[in-house]
Amino acid sequence: MSSKPSLLQVLKSPRVWLLITLGFSSGLPLLLVGGTLTIWMKNEGLNIKTITAFGLVGLPYSLKFIWAPLMDRFALPFLGRRRGWLLVSQLGLMAAIAAMAFVDPKQSPLTMAGIATLVAFLAASQDVVSDAWRTDILSASERGFGVATFVTGYRLGILAASPLALTFSDSFGWKRTYLIMASLMLVGMVATLLAPEPEGRAPRNLRDAVVNPFVDYFRRQGAVAVLLFLVLYKLGEAFAGPPIVGPFFVELGFTNTEIGWISKVPSLIASIAGGLIGGALMVSLGMRRSLYVFGALQALTNLTYLALSMVGKNYWVLATAISVDNLCGGMATTAMGAYTMALCNKRFSATQFALLSALSNLGGRFLSSGAGFFIERFGWPAYFCFTVALAAPALVLLAFLRPEAGIAPVEEEPAPVPAPTSAAPAPTPAATP
Repeated sequence: MSSKPSLLQVLKSPRVWLLITLGFSSGLPLLLVGGTLTIWMKNEGLNIKTITAFGLVGLPYSLKFIWAPLMDRFALPFLGRRRGWLLVSQLGLMAAIAAMAFVDPKQSPLTMAGIATLVAFLAASQDVVSDAWRTDILSASERGFGVATFVTGYRLGILAASPLALTFSDSFGWKRTYLIMASLMLVGMVATLLAPEPEGRAPRNLRDAVVNPFVDYFRRQGAVAVLLFLVLYKLGEAFAGPPIVGPFFVELGFTNTEIGWISKVPSLIASIAGGLIGGALMVSLGMRRSLYVFGALQALTNLTYLALSMVGKNYWVLATAISVDNLCGGMATTAMGAYTMALCNKRFSATQFALLSALSNLGGRFLSSGAGFFIERFGWPAYFCFTVALAAPALVLLAFLRPEAGIAPVEEEPAPVPAPTSAAPAPTPAATP
């Protein structure tokens, strides 16, 4: 029997280090169709209603479970089932991000919306395959460090797409900035070509890939109520996310470079710290209490934006608000990620995780697109108070959910029935008199 691999052996594995580059290419497109794009639109003079409506371009991130089974079932004729889809999605992302550079969001908002939606679709597809690649290729001992390296790369991609891109926009203009961002997709493409193709067979048929994962989940007690909880839990955070607070910072008078470096660098550090702290606290708090505590903290941190709206342009208040928000948001994300994993049956983890993680963002992504109407009517201070109140329904629903609701069964297969042995023959019916 082989001994458990040491940390040094895990660190020597090239697979876990490749995940930094794959994480980078996953994180890069997110803000290019989100917070960075909304700041570009604000610079061009578009109104807040149009800007917040652009939140709908990110819907593919919430709907990726629809086509995830197809990418699992079918393989392209090159590079294998995982790497083939990865390379195609990355090539498409490079072309689509470059196409955004040649569109004026003020003169052609519908064209920009269409291309941005295409970018979101390709990025969501890349996420589906990269998640599957991680699941297939990493050994049990490599998973923890593999997740850490992927998230590190993901945060670096966000760093490039926001503070770096915003700084470039002040120096080179938006067209050149988006062309530079498109070229950075080469990082993920090189990693895809170097990565090994995982072993494993595709689902036998479409029913096995498409139907069975959903049947497995929805036959559990409380499955629908759990889905509603997932939609509601991060609703308040979505209403105070980068696509909305970015234009808020511009209105306060911050420059693009200030927004990029003062807001994004502290958020990067705080979100990583929040995830680590949240994971440590969950050991003693447990899953349920962690969801309560971290969810409440996540909501209350939106009051820091209320303070910023009352103080006005202030670098220290901005940095504090961003740091506190991302620290508590990272804790809540950790709890939600652990809860989502508990809901996934390992036989269908790729499709079920895509479904559950997508639905957890669906409500906020869809509903927050109309936030501009609220902001124009009531102003920023009332809006941030409203985002705090949005957390209440999820926490109330959690109180009524049974602890075992929606949780995947521990045993994935029914226990085999032992066959009769010669020492214990099956009984025969007694003879009737």
